[in-house]
Amino acid sequence: MTDTSSSSESSGSADRRDSPLLSTSRRRQEGGDGGSGDGAPTSGPADPAPSGSAGTTGEGVDRRIEKKLVTPRRVVLASIALLAVVGLAYLVWTTATGGQALNVDREKVTISAVERGPFQEFISVTATVRPERTVYLDAVEGGRVEELYVREGAMVEAGQPILRLSNNDLRLSVLNSEAQVAEQQSNMEQLKLQMEQQSLNLQQQLAQMEYQIRRLTREFDRQERLYEKNLISQEEYLNTKDELEYQQRRLDLTRSAYVQDSLAQQSRLANMRQTEQRLQRNYDVLRSSMSNLRVTAPISGQLTALDAEIGQIINSGARLGQVDKVDSYKLRAQIDEFYIERVRRGQVATTQAIGGTEYEMEVTRVYPEVESGQFEVDLRFTEDAPSNAVRRGQSIRLKLELGSPEEAILLSRGGFYQSTGGNWAFVLTEGGDEAVRREIRLGRQNPNHFEVQSGLQPGDRVVTSSYDTFGDADRLVLTD
Repeated sequence: MTDTSSSSESSGSADRRDSPLLSTSRRRQEGGDGGSGDGAPTSGPADPAPSGSAGTTGEGVDRRIEKKLVTPRRVVLASIALLAVVGLAYLVWTTATGGQALNVDREKVTISAVERGPFQEFISVTATVRPERTVYLDAVEGGRVEELYVREGAMVEAGQPILRLSNNDLRLSVLNSEAQVAEQQSNMEQLKLQMEQQSLNLQQQLAQMEYQIRRLTREFDRQERLYEKNLISQEEYLNTKDELEYQQRRLDLTRSAYVQDSLAQQSRLANMRQTEQRLQRNYDVLRSSMSNLRVTAPISGQLTALDAEIGQIINSGARLGQVDKVDSYKLRAQIDEFYIERVRRGQVATTQAIGGTEYEMEVTRVYPEVESGQFEVDLRFTEDAPSNAVRRGQSIRLKLELGSPEEAILLSRGGFYQSTGGNWAFVLTEGGDEAVRREIRLGRQNPNHFEVQSGLQPGDRVVTSSYDTFGDADRLVLTD
């Protein structure tokens, strides 16, 4: 019994010493009050310790564990709280002072006044000067260049020779065609001669037959009287009668054949005449082609291009050059396809100053084809063109109106639009020393102005230069 109890106590005491959940005071009580780890006596009463206790074995008393005041988690939470306080303080400060301010030199910004006036929507385009009329020189017939009568840039009159070509094949074709016409004409003459001879022969035959019939008729009448008096035989009478009837039938057949033969000959002659006419037309075309070997000016004007040299072989249909009518001009402009539905004939455009004068123009033709994102239009001068101030190929700037002028609030264009998209702008205060950010809305635009829809009124002054260097500033302080 004693051994079991002692063993249990010893086991329980060991378990309590080993348990990390026991408090320090309990551990001290269980460890004994007889002494510390270095053997010094305690002030309390000394109880005899069991032989198997910790005080006897010197295993020592547990240390008190102090909790750390600064931990990583507390550092993170404190940093977040500090940033929130700083941000809130900055927000309160910027709100109270009108936002983040930036000092800007007044001389380095552009300030434009908002005004009310007529808004004309137009686009700026570049047009090229072209002659009002251009006629191209094409080689109707191919050949070798034999002569050049004028050079590029010369002034020519309508019908004036420019160059001459030679074409041996065409010349040979003309000679063959001429021979065919001559042969056909000869055949027609022979046919006419044959028809005349045949007609004469038939007429002679008809005359001979008519003579025989008249002679037989008299003979038959005489024999008929004699036969009635029984003075001649019946056989002689009947022979004369048969001969007369035969000659009469022969005369009728000959006359019918004469008519049919005449019609056939006339038809043959008509066919030959048509063939001769076709050959003659072919010959005339070839002769005309021969005349095309001499290239002449189609109109009076300036020979602005000529691509030909002596000895050069020119193919049929090749472009040789062009003649421009230089006493009047037109303009041809290329416009972005975005405006193709808004450009119509009759719209008005104004040129830049040409010789110190602006000229009004009118759209005369809109080409429907779109190439490389652009379409073309032709414009003519509504007044006399400045022939002495413009040259072919010269570029002229135009302002093409897209509608009628309308009253609107206007703001000058500037680099600020690229930074704000027209959604806000810096507007000067009444004193003019500061510019504050203000929400606005812009509508239509032309190369000079924006149409203001809201946010600005006439008299407001706006910084319209670029905002790229202003950063996130909400206020600009203008300094001298």
